[in-house]
Amino acid sequence: MLNKRGSGILLHPTSLPGPLGSGDLGQDAYRFVDWLSSTGQSYWQMLPVGEVGPGNSPYMSTSSFAGNVLLIDLQDLAARGWLRPDEIKPSDDIQPEYVDYGRIIPFRVSRLRIAFSKFGSIKNIEISKSFNVFCEAEAGWLDDYALFMAISNLHPGMEWSRWPESLLQRNAAALNNVRRTHAEEIAFWKFVQWCFDRQWHALREYAHAKGVILIGDVPIFVAYHSADVWANQGLFNLDPHGRPLTVAGVPPDYFSETGQLWGNPLYQWDVHEKTGYAWWVERMRRTLDLNDIVRVDHFRGFAGFWEIPADAPTAIDGRWVEGPGAKLFDALKRAIPNLPIIAEDLGVITEDVVALREQFQLPGMKVLQFAFGGGDDNPFLPHNYVENCVAYTGTHDNSTTVGWWQNLQQHERDSVTHYLNTDTTEIHWSMIAALQVSVANTVIFPLQDVMGLNDNNRMNFPGKMEGNWAWRFRWEDLRNSDSTRLHELTQQNSRAIA
Repeated sequence: MLNKRGSGILLHPTSLPGPLGSGDLGQDAYRFVDWLSSTGQSYWQMLPVGEVGPGNSPYMSTSSFAGNVLLIDLQDLAARGWLRPDEIKPSDDIQPEYVDYGRIIPFRVSRLRIAFSKFGSIKNIEISKSFNVFCEAEAGWLDDYALFMAISNLHPGMEWSRWPESLLQRNAAALNNVRRTHAEEIAFWKFVQWCFDRQWHALREYAHAKGVILIGDVPIFVAYHSADVWANQGLFNLDPHGRPLTVAGVPPDYFSETGQLWGNPLYQWDVHEKTGYAWWVERMRRTLDLNDIVRVDHFRGFAGFWEIPADAPTAIDGRWVEGPGAKLFDALKRAIPNLPIIAEDLGVITEDVVALREQFQLPGMKVLQFAFGGGDDNPFLPHNYVENCVAYTGTHDNSTTVGWWQNLQQHERDSVTHYLNTDTTEIHWSMIAALQVSVANTVIFPLQDVMGLNDNNRMNFPGKMEGNWAWRFRWEDLRNSDSTRLHELTQQNSRAIA
């Protein structure tokens, strides 16, 4: 699917404009698809679209299968008679430039609860059938997810390992008791996932009609407080009380003397192998039901991962452990023959990681901001690209290109100017153009770079616990001249959608 020249934009749906405090799957998402099509873009790349976790991160979701309920278009629910217009009237102090999660989450969830009560009281055979069909088709993950969310709300702020022992150990009688006494709450969480699913697929169908392909994102690890871990404890390295024995991270490097301690529970890969990697197969199937292509985060962890004792204060005391390697991807290929994966192979990459990616002919990632300061053999320099790669000016974890440029030393700027051999007064356009003319089949640009925005508009600062994932753009700030310029560059380099 990435075997011909194309261009795309990286933008998470929460970053879309909209009147209700965060981007969603409503009319602004459709307008963005129209904009992508009008500028010749083939791809809309997003971050994981699961529910946000600690720090509002989409990489720490309560489920690898569920959608983010904040993305549900409340105006669509109002059009169906499940919300009154006054119930979705935005408050005067909603910020258009960022998502105030502390205010938006309770606002949106409370409206979803109102919609659910109306949904239950208004009888519609066709709608009820659609809901029931979804619940039956997705029961493999949906039942545990809804049960997990219901129990979590009974124990707010408490990790599942601190739940009553009978619930922690998933005692059948205890779970049946929750299903019986909290049936409405369980049904609510199924309802919101049905709403997300139907709206998402409607948007995806519209995107396809416009020639736009959706690129999703799968984190290699999952959040500890998640339905994934609670419902599949044997697949993770946990003690008898459900607590992680080891956790994920990366070792010390140039950027951090103590490494990064992510804290995600690690997999029992030998147990996964005995199941034929069934959980991973279903996870990938669900992701590809929502998206056309999937970026797999921290791909190097499949070759080897950094294992850290759960009680360690930093990542220093970890060790490298061999990952599942080709066995996992063989299983995925058997289940999904045309496996459309982008391998996020950034960081310190060893030969075994390269071999694994090449064995399955997966395109890797090139980030132009990483290209300067070394020699001519730097793999991120465009003259070293191969066709089967995806090239970015920067990613959600990087500075914007303008912010990156502003923070460079003069000798570093000189290196960039010499290589690009162009006027760098508009550095973002110089970088975009350098990727457009490259041999890489696929090039992706964060929308902030097309708009020429500085670091006040970053999506994420790795290692910073608060203030991330909140950026939004406004239509009035997306200039017609920028749209025209992007379209022209895309056409000139044979990347525009037909």
